[in-house]
Amino acid sequence: MLGVRHTFNRLQTPWLTDGTADWFWPAAAKAGIPVMTPTAGRARDFLRIVERNPDLIFIIDHMNLSDETARQGKIPEAIAEVVEFAKYPNVQVKMSSVPHKSSQPYPFRDLTDHIKRVFDVFGPRRSFWGTDLTAGIDRFPKLTYQQRIFHFTEELPFLSEEDKDWIMGRAIMRRLGWT
Repeated sequence: MLGVRHTFNRLQTPWLTDGTADWFWPAAAKAGIPVMTPTAGRARDFLRIVERNPDLIFIIDHMNLSDETARQGKIPEAIAEVVEFAKYPNVQVKMSSVPHKSSQPYPFRDLTDHIKRVFDVFGPRRSFWGTDLTAGIDRFPKLTYQQRIFHFTEELPFLSEEDKDWIMGRAIMRRLGWT
């Protein structure tokens, strides 16, 4: 097993605070199994988990953003929360699903500063691009697969070619032990 992704849906959210999942985090850390999860709306709970489990490989999905975060206009607050995780070297962030949170068409300029802020604190070796293709092109017809790639490779001027190499695959491959 190379990793676990758990969404902690509404029924499972209490597991983060009621002790039900307390065994899981140290077990994953001991086994060296990365845990990937959306943290939006529950960042404080996950931050406590990360603080108590410094050996846990923890990967935040979607830069702590959700559709609800975007609808409520709370992207700056969500980005501020994810930035707090950067002080923990065992935490990485997936920069996936970002276009779906934008109120603008490609190249999603309203999110550029937020992406830069997250990138600046996590750096290229702890930031991972992702298509979020599983959300489906039919569900989000405003962008193509090529635009999902070009958004990071062509439209974010603060990224160097080396940064792009790390973000677009090298970093996640190293984190998951695929290299």
